[in-house]
Amino acid sequence: MGQPTFHHLNVEGLKVLAHPMRIRLLGLLRTHGPGTASGLAQRLGESSGTTSWHLRQLADAGFIEEDTERGNRRERWWRAAQDSTELRERSLPEDDPEVQDALVAYMSHIIEGHRDRAIAFVRSRHAWDEPWRHTSSMSDWLLPMGADEARRFFAEIEAVVERYRHPAGEGDQAFAVQFQAYPIETDQ
Repeated sequence: MGQPTFHHLNVEGLKVLAHPMRIRLLGLLRTHGPGTASGLAQRLGESSGTTSWHLRQLADAGFIEEDTERGNRRERWWRAAQDSTELRERSLPEDDPEVQDALVAYMSHIIEGHRDRAIAFVRSRHAWDEPWRHTSSMSDWLLPMGADEARRFFAEIEAVVERYRHPAGEGDQAFAVQFQAYPIETDQ
């Protein structure tokens, strides 16, 4: 496994990913590998025409690419072009309402996807073999921090994740790690 690759999200890419179907399609291709419009449509309960259109939008924006090693003239396969999407929010214009609406939509759809993944695990955890059934955590903490301290905290979390990034070995299981941290108002 080489270094992970990132799609650095710009305004145009943000607008493409502000649609929940596209986020789901990109997530499926990144998690489960290459797929066809019809196969992805079946997984999502959508028509292949709908998924095909959204796949072309993702390809035009550089999120996915055709997998030319698979398929034939009748069957077009797609794969993720990068391992991950990186949002550098400071690079986006803060005074453009259309961009801010797209940002809210994108981030909301990401959170909904994380929620759905967590619920799917909770509902199926009884079916997992040991030790996986009890190898999960859903914790939250309320920590007082300054902005600089929060940035250091994020950097340390990312460093921990990178220490655990490696090629899958025998007995390894894909393990979803979701992280959310944000300031909240409290009655102090």
